[in-house]
Amino acid sequence: MAHASRRRPPPDATGARPHPAGEPCAGLAGRHTGTSPRFSLPDSRFPETPMPLTTAPDPRPTRISAAILRLLLPHHRTTERTPAPVQAFPHQLRRIGDFVRDGAPVVFTLPAFPCKSPNPAKVLGRLPDQGERLSLGFLHRLCTDIERIHPPGARIVICSDGHVFGDVIHVPDPHIDAYADELRGLIARLGLTRLSVFDLRDVLGDLPYDAKRARVHRHHAPTVDTLRAEVHADDHARALYRGITRFLVEDTAGYPGTRSALQRACRQRAYAVLQRSRAWGALVAEHHPAAVRLSIHPQPVGAAKFGIRLLDAPDAWTTPWHSAALHRADGTWTLLPRARAAQLGRLVTADGRPSHFRQT
Repeated sequence: MAHASRRRPPPDATGARPHPAGEPCAGLAGRHTGTSPRFSLPDSRFPETPMPLTTAPDPRPTRISAAILRLLLPHHRTTERTPAPVQAFPHQLRRIGDFVRDGAPVVFTLPAFPCKSPNPAKVLGRLPDQGERLSLGFLHRLCTDIERIHPPGARIVICSDGHVFGDVIHVPDPHIDAYADELRGLIARLGLTRLSVFDLRDVLGDLPYDAKRARVHRHHAPTVDTLRAEVHADDHARALYRGITRFLVEDTAGYPGTRSALQRACRQRAYAVLQRSRAWGALVAEHHPAAVRLSIHPQPVGAAKFGIRLLDAPDAWTTPWHSAALHRADGTWTLLPRARAAQLGRLVTADGRPSHFRQT
């Protein structure tokens, strides 16, 4: 007698047919003899790869970098009147952040402290004096303040650039050597361990200074035509060019020609100073590629270099090597041309040399 064929139950409301007892569910591996689906265990021959855990980036480097930059902002050397927030300095935040994330001291480079002005109406002599002492102390304190925020601390490499354009500004190499040597001596005697000096003597071996200058110029300096185009097109470049021209005019003592002839000559020399300065900056960047770049010239907000004031001064351009220090009656310090400071105070000596003026 033939058995009647089993009829499949109709689909339910969802469109799925219920599985008869004992019939395996489609898609479930393994032999099934009961009513519950059987799941296979992981095969030990093929270990499962754990899913990577996603974590939010550590906010501390960003926070610490911003705090370090806030220490610099009160000393920003700029011609802009409105203070800028931390976020307006992405170049500096990025470079500071790299050191913070690496747990390393923040390295700053500062092309500065070249030599004293050759004009005796502006300075007290050829060697560093109280203006440099105060400026070096300020830079060292800045590093120790950073250390309170970022325990690895900071260090500043003073990239003394006097030899780079000494022939253009009419200062002999021996005078520049004496200035830089005394600068190193001051740093050692005052225990300013976060500061160091880097100059043309530290590169290109034992070549004469003229040969070193020529080599640096040939490999790194832009053309005068390039600089002229920048000066015509860019407000900051034009202000820098005019500032250097002014310094060259003021630093020239006993010029035999007319004032207009002196100004023409200084305008031409200013392009040579810009060339050498740009070349020196490129060389410094080769030796310290990760450093945060500082400048003693006014810099616009957001520039790759951060302009920094060393001491209080009547304008944004005055530096210790173009002036003399005056100790005011209220205990503060400022920088003025020597002739002006002498009108306001009496001369003070230190270590047998003129040091500064004290207001009377």
